[in-house]
Amino acid sequence: MEYEVIIGLEVHVQLNTNSKIFSTATNEFGGSPNTHISTLCVALPGTLPVLNEVVLEKAVRAGLALGCDITQFTKFDRKNYFYPDLPKGYQISQFDKPYATKGGLHVKWKGQAEEKFIPLTRIHMEEDAGKLIHSHDPAVNRSYVDYNRAGTPLIEIVSEPDIRSSEEAYAYLNELKTILRYVQVSDCNMEEGSLRCDANVSIRPIGEKGFRTRVEIKNLNSFKAVKQAIDYEVEWQKDQYSRNQTFVQMTKLWDATLLKTIPMRTKEMSHDYRYFPEPDLPALEISDQYIGDIRKTLPELPRAKKERYIREFGLPEYDAEVLTSEREIAEYFETALTTSKDAKKTSNWVKDEVLGIVNKENISIGEFSVGPERIGRLVALINSGEITGKIAKTIFEDMLTSPDSPDAIVEAKGLKVVRDDKALEEIIVRVIASQPESVEAWNNGKDRALGAIVGAVMKETKGKADPKLANEMILVKLGPLGEKKKV
Repeated sequence: MEYEVIIGLEVHVQLNTNSKIFSTATNEFGGSPNTHISTLCVALPGTLPVLNEVVLEKAVRAGLALGCDITQFTKFDRKNYFYPDLPKGYQISQFDKPYATKGGLHVKWKGQAEEKFIPLTRIHMEEDAGKLIHSHDPAVNRSYVDYNRAGTPLIEIVSEPDIRSSEEAYAYLNELKTILRYVQVSDCNMEEGSLRCDANVSIRPIGEKGFRTRVEIKNLNSFKAVKQAIDYEVEWQKDQYSRNQTFVQMTKLWDATLLKTIPMRTKEMSHDYRYFPEPDLPALEISDQYIGDIRKTLPELPRAKKERYIREFGLPEYDAEVLTSEREIAEYFETALTTSKDAKKTSNWVKDEVLGIVNKENISIGEFSVGPERIGRLVALINSGEITGKIAKTIFEDMLTSPDSPDAIVEAKGLKVVRDDKALEEIIVRVIASQPESVEAWNNGKDRALGAIVGAVMKETKGKADPKLANEMILVKLGPLGEKKKV
């Protein structure tokens, strides 16, 4: 039987504020256990939450970037469950009045000709729980609790169940991460837990309406893990149905070692959490002016920027996609372009040379040693004919370890293109005399012989000959293709 895959993703994103959502404790990854905490983080009696206004601003910013409707009346609720890393015995979250609804994002993945719009259900704010650290010594049956993460501000982004494959899920997460980083609400570092994903997966026979039993896979901490877990779960459910087996709605964990999903517990429903309004926090009224002020601060988003690069600069879609994949890369490119005035050549240098080193060294483009102004000037020197592309590669190597401008390096090393007609003519005559086989091939109508002579001239001048001028002078010396001429 052919099945259709139904996937909905719940993505938890840590906001990059200085302090936590309801207290002044520092919101910083790492540190010694239980050092980034306050009395509220460990739920000491009498402590009361106060909303961090920057959390609200960043949450609304994310919602607007994802095309959501911002709810003008919103409130917080208590989500009750008992776990060692949740000292209050409840989590402050949002239930029936999330601050953002609807919205969505466009995704495209390999092999897909057209974009697909994946709608969102809602985004809500909540606090993170602490972290359990289990002993790795089998002889010591003990777990420890670190409350440093407790109270970290989160937004939970819930998609509609409109994703139909693990490839779509992967593309959705990539696009979501790009947008959130563009608007600078989170670093989305999955290794540090800044972005975590739960996947709800079910299948149904093609053509069947309604949804069958779903399984939630919790705390997937890499895009690769999301894809692998979904693919495994789909095959597991197909196997269950093929044997006429049923299963209950449940929560599973992904075992990255065994490469399989493992049952954790039966899935709780909303009534299991006994939600009720948080009595210690007032409801929020978000005004049109507040929303409008935040909307004005949004940068050009990656999809719009990519379309502009294609439309205004004439860049290929691939170039535009690479250059807009990170806000910092786009800013680097645009700064270089103001100096170079050549979009395509600047794109080639940024995506091939600059990003080649950035990716190899696993650094951000902001940490790269060569600033965009110098790259732009290097491209401008090529366009002006003062240096060749080959010489530019040599200059670039020097720029990696030197703060000097490309012009200074050209001057210090005498790398300017040779344009002296008389000197170049002498070299060309000497090269042609040393290449009788190539001359004979040219006279016999083989145009590929020209490349060998040009290459020899460039080698003789150490790449400093003006390629266009050298070509013109060589053709004059050789005469028309297939006709002998005395040199």
